[in-house]
Amino acid sequence: MKRILAFLFAAILALGLAACGSPNNAAGNSPESGDSSGSTADLSNTLVFAGEGTETINPVLDVHGELVTIVFDGLLVLDGNGAPQPCLAETYDYDEASLTYTFNLRKDVTWHDGEPFTAEDVLFTYDVLMNDETISASTRSNYEDITSIEAPDDYTVVITLGAPVAAMETYFACGIMPKHLLDGEDMNTTSFNQAPVGTGKYKLESWDIAGGMITFVRNEDYFGKVPNIERLVYKTVGDETTKATMLQSGEADLAWLNANYAAQFRGVEGFTNWDFTSADYRGCAMDFRTEFWQQNGDSIGVLNYALDKELIVESVLQGQGAAAYSPIQLNPLGTNTAADIYDYDLEKFDEEMTALGWVKGTDGVYERNGQDFHFTIQVREYEEERVDIANLVSSMLNQAGVEMEVVFVTKFDWESGYNGFLAGYATQFDPDMAYAQFTTNGSDNTMQYSNAEVDQLLAEARHTPDDMERLAIYGEFEEVYARNPGVLLVAYLDGNYVGISGIEGLDTTRILGHHALGVMWNIEEWTITR
Repeated sequence: MKRILAFLFAAILALGLAACGSPNNAAGNSPESGDSSGSTADLSNTLVFAGEGTETINPVLDVHGELVTIVFDGLLVLDGNGAPQPCLAETYDYDEASLTYTFNLRKDVTWHDGEPFTAEDVLFTYDVLMNDETISASTRSNYEDITSIEAPDDYTVVITLGAPVAAMETYFACGIMPKHLLDGEDMNTTSFNQAPVGTGKYKLESWDIAGGMITFVRNEDYFGKVPNIERLVYKTVGDETTKATMLQSGEADLAWLNANYAAQFRGVEGFTNWDFTSADYRGCAMDFRTEFWQQNGDSIGVLNYALDKELIVESVLQGQGAAAYSPIQLNPLGTNTAADIYDYDLEKFDEEMTALGWVKGTDGVYERNGQDFHFTIQVREYEEERVDIANLVSSMLNQAGVEMEVVFVTKFDWESGYNGFLAGYATQFDPDMAYAQFTTNGSDNTMQYSNAEVDQLLAEARHTPDDMERLAIYGEFEEVYARNPGVLLVAYLDGNYVGISGIEGLDTTRILGHHALGVMWNIEEWTITR
């Protein structure tokens, strides 16, 4: 069955790409090929990136966006190993006794509009992050232990915590926003979100919303290394087929593809594949706002016994990934294999379902208290990898006696009462990133999962400075969560990027995040030759 599935995936994809054109017609190779950026500029030093759709470029609202990282800078920046390094802060120190960070800001930084960057911008940004109740900032929990932020002068910022936070320096990488442009604005509706002004390596040149194209030029006045590539054209693309077609036809130079499409470019002349380790996992996130899971949340974990996750990895992901058992298993402070408690075992599944009070009806579907084990999972129809995963999970569960109905949507609908969604999350840096998602009142806990033991363990790990102690605490969290999960974990995905062979400099050291976020962490080192 595994061989058949893998063959079918490869055959379908090969047919889809066969008519996509020749890789030799790379964007901008000749005047006849046209200008894929939509301008008359010389494209010899332009990179055309086929990326995901986006409506905003704002570090508070758009936490999963790649473009935020090239337009905005933080006090600190994370290097290829995820370690914090000075950025807008030229130097900084931490006083353990007073729980105080002191940041000495650079004095040679200007915003893209020429205005000077000062401490007032830092204070403004953190005030929005912590106090603006009009925005749905999923990262707000990251800053809840900050008790005060002060600016003794224009180039010094002092941040005091109420308790030690082991991951705090990671969160200081959040992009800083310009107070002079945003003070008094509604962060949700301001035109700034489509006309961002940052301090970063690239600045916005134009945004053709109707045409789905955003053009950036390098910031010649950047305080750090000015990028080698002069211009970046970001094309917002809705689906994987289109991105693969654009690479083949020369309309794009680089794209993140799912494993099945990426496989079609391996060994093909004119293209290069880059495979990043990614902490991005997929799973069915159950919505505890719905009555079904309020009544049956005790039965989520047992569903793992009915899933052949290795088959899903081999077929849907072409082996480019791993079976998932923990939301932090790829983090150095995770990796507790004792939390891997579910094997693919249908007999064990039936045994555990019976122990929970579920009985198979005459139609082969389990029922309890007069209710069938039937739930709905919404999936965005254009995300082919999620669709394939959802369909296989549904098929496996249905064969085992549980009805998982896959509902296709154009965008996630949180008000229609679906019982969950095919989710993706990542904790690519510090495992404390799970705090906002899994604690009862966490700012990213959109599905209202709640477990008192999980709350206690994640809070304890957050406030424990010693890494060895944290490793033990997170290991316990992994085991507790595995027994009472809110997400039916399925698989981790590798971050598969494909580009034309003239691109150099992509560094696969970085562990990528959700939707393979982070590939541009060293974009200033990239070069392109046509």
